[in-house]
Amino acid sequence: MGAPDDMKVLKRVVISKPPFELSDLKKAIPPSCFKLSLLRSFYALFRDIFLICAFYYVASNYIPRFPEPLNYIAWPLYWFFQGVMIGGLWSIGHECGHGAFGGYKWLDDTVGFFIHSALLTPYFSIKYSHRTHHAHTNSVEYDELQVPKLKSDTLHSETLNNPIGLVLRILFHIAFGWNSYLLFNYTGRKYEGIASHFYPKSPIYNESERSLIFLSDFGIFVALYAYYNIVVATKGLIWSFYLFGAPFLVFYGLMMILTLLQHTHPSVAHYDSTEWEWMRGALSTIDRDVGILNWFIHDLPRIHVLHHLFPGIPHYHALEAMKAVKPILGDYYNYDDTPIIKAYWREMKECVYVEPDDHGPNKKSAGVYWFKK
Repeated sequence: MGAPDDMKVLKRVVISKPPFELSDLKKAIPPSCFKLSLLRSFYALFRDIFLICAFYYVASNYIPRFPEPLNYIAWPLYWFFQGVMIGGLWSIGHECGHGAFGGYKWLDDTVGFFIHSALLTPYFSIKYSHRTHHAHTNSVEYDELQVPKLKSDTLHSETLNNPIGLVLRILFHIAFGWNSYLLFNYTGRKYEGIASHFYPKSPIYNESERSLIFLSDFGIFVALYAYYNIVVATKGLIWSFYLFGAPFLVFYGLMMILTLLQHTHPSVAHYDSTEWEWMRGALSTIDRDVGILNWFIHDLPRIHVLHHLFPGIPHYHALEAMKAVKPILGDYYNYDDTPIIKAYWREMKECVYVEPDDHGPNKKSAGVYWFKK
């Protein structure tokens, strides 16, 4: 994967047992990559906060003064880059959930809780469901994120498997996907009962976690209360949408696009319990390059394979660590440099549902699922 030739990019990846172990990869990574720096972590945190505040200051004080033709350009630019910056700050909270911020659980959870609550994300709820995702990546039965549809899901394999259905799926995925995931576990695993990141008794969580799901809900409630009283009630709904609402919508859409691209590709397999192994799942993720946006969101799209292998490595060491393991990964490393918009369109179009190749009497690959259109 990763060559300019589309045929090579779309060639199915290697799924046989790799000739290396996780320990071999770890030995290749410089020990310094596993060391956390409070200074660098807080620098990244305050850099993101500063840029978000700076963008807000410029937008609120200067864009309204622009003559009418210019503000039609300035507002969308603000919405886009502020949305990207929100994504960068969110990724710091995500790093806290992996214990890769400061190395102290109380510190990481405190920082992550405040970041994600301010960004209307239930911190502990996502932390726990995301842990399941890392433990069962690309399992069609137990993964918790970007779980592919099976052919038996006729809504996707038949009803929406056409040009109009494609447009509807894209619109819903970008505009409503993130909040639907939080509310209803959209793109997540199917459960019996109410599978919601806001419901303390959700089957997503075990008994010991339920009190912290409630705390996550409380954090969201406080953030919404603050936004309403400080922003909406004093500035008005339209002003609030321009300065806060629209960037958040960009952030939600960006989250869904990047998350899909990191876990969905026509050449990557999924597995059921007869074939799934942890290493197979981790190696089924895809690195992407989003150009200048990498700087804003701490290189996460192009270090996602490493992130699934070693989630405790902080973003500021990840590129060095990725460079160290690439020679060992060889053909097991998945990278696609297709431009993001083209890649998203292709993946939404081509990756509609999964099914095994072999339905014959031997069923040698019955537990290996590939995307079909």
